[in-house]
Amino acid sequence: MKTHFISKTTLDFENIEDIIKSKAKLELSKDAEASIIKCREYLDNKMKSQTEPIYGINTGFGSLCDHVISNDQLSTLQKNLVMSHACGTGEEVPQEIVKLMLLLKVQSLSYGHSGVQLKTVKRLIDFFNNDILPVVYQQGSLGASGDLSPLAHLSLPLLGLGEVYFKGEKQKASVVLNKMNWEAIELHSKEGLALLNGTQFMSAYGVYCCLKIFKLSRLADVTAALSLDAFDGRIEPFHELIQLVRPHKGQIKTARRIRNLLKGSELIERKKEHVQDPYSFRCIPQVHGASKDSINYVSYVFRNEINSVTDNPTIFPDEDLIISAGNFHGQPLALALDNLAIAMAELGNISERRTYQLISGKRSLPHFLVAHPGLNSGLMIPQYTSASIVSQNKQLCTPCSVDSIESSQGQEDHVSMGANAATKTFKVLENLERIIGIELLNAAQAMEFRRPAKTSPYLENFLSAYRNYVGFINDDEVMYTYIAESVRFLKEYSLDLPEEDVTRYQL
Repeated sequence: MKTHFISKTTLDFENIEDIIKSKAKLELSKDAEASIIKCREYLDNKMKSQTEPIYGINTGFGSLCDHVISNDQLSTLQKNLVMSHACGTGEEVPQEIVKLMLLLKVQSLSYGHSGVQLKTVKRLIDFFNNDILPVVYQQGSLGASGDLSPLAHLSLPLLGLGEVYFKGEKQKASVVLNKMNWEAIELHSKEGLALLNGTQFMSAYGVYCCLKIFKLSRLADVTAALSLDAFDGRIEPFHELIQLVRPHKGQIKTARRIRNLLKGSELIERKKEHVQDPYSFRCIPQVHGASKDSINYVSYVFRNEINSVTDNPTIFPDEDLIISAGNFHGQPLALALDNLAIAMAELGNISERRTYQLISGKRSLPHFLVAHPGLNSGLMIPQYTSASIVSQNKQLCTPCSVDSIESSQGQEDHVSMGANAATKTFKVLENLERIIGIELLNAAQAMEFRRPAKTSPYLENFLSAYRNYVGFINDDEVMYTYIAESVRFLKEYSLDLPEEDVTRYQL
């Protein structure tokens, strides 16, 4: 069994994907253990000599920060914090994202600036390693004092409270602790706040979306290239010189990829009767490229965030400092998530337009890509479905990061709403996958009407793999299964592009 050691070294997308796919077990490195113990011992010693109140350690929370709590009530204070903040509602967070939340919370606590007990961090690792996944709800976080409500639900099972999924079944956490012969954790001073303050809800959603969009954006290019060839499009807009006089990195990368994907195509090389293609084909480098540049920015933000300490107050044992500040504020993530949602929505927007062009009866393709239109509606209505999803994405792209609602009696007077940005961006991602799946369904169907001419060897192999999921449609059939199979193909297809990419984790 593979083991990943949690340490002060940088966690990145490659590490995370490897941990999840290989089902690796987590273990604290010796330096991480030492840092956690050192910080906890410093805090315990500080509390013995400290006469002034320290926010969240021996005071109330939020606007109750001036209420001093006696030493004999500090454990109760932290337990009460976790219980009272578990106010989530709505749909459950997908379990794969909950598992990421556990990983990212452990990473953040491992730096030794949070004051938690070693056994608290180890219990979070126990949950991860045994696939004991707390039930967390999507609604409830303002994304500013950290993701308080969802992280409270993540933390309840440490105390033997709340619910978890274990071996495919939702169970009371207390029951699962008994099965594992584990005692509930008794929180010490500051621990509840360390668990609840933090951005791990937003971060887990962001990491999940980044890992998915790295592949899906490449598949958008492949599908676009297939559509271009099936539409009898022109290759000139992808010429390197065009990109170099407007040298955006994403644009250059996209044009080069399309050129490589279409190398050896009979269709792309043949003489064209038309002078120009519609924008949805001609401007693929500019539109897909702009989304790539945004996605790369977003991935930069999340690379930083998953290697950060985001609870409050922050403890610096070597400097003898405990500082109450605002690293839990989700504004960097909120802005990035809004950006990501828009970038993904635009990939879907232009994809649907290519679908529309393919079914429009142009360039010797039959109306709605069926041999006998009229008797058959063909692929008329999948385009409706795509248009409906594109419209929903536009609605979802209203930015969350510009909103703020005051909370905690004015103490928390500006919030990021980054948690809402996270959940809606996740929906945009799922929608994009369906939109591209519908374009692929249409592009593959259109290509059959170009036979016996062939597209490039790469795209012919891609089509051949797709045909194991979805066959050619001769006459009207129940269509939703074809859409579902197209999406399944995109999820399962092992993408190997014809050019060398520096990394799969950057576009």
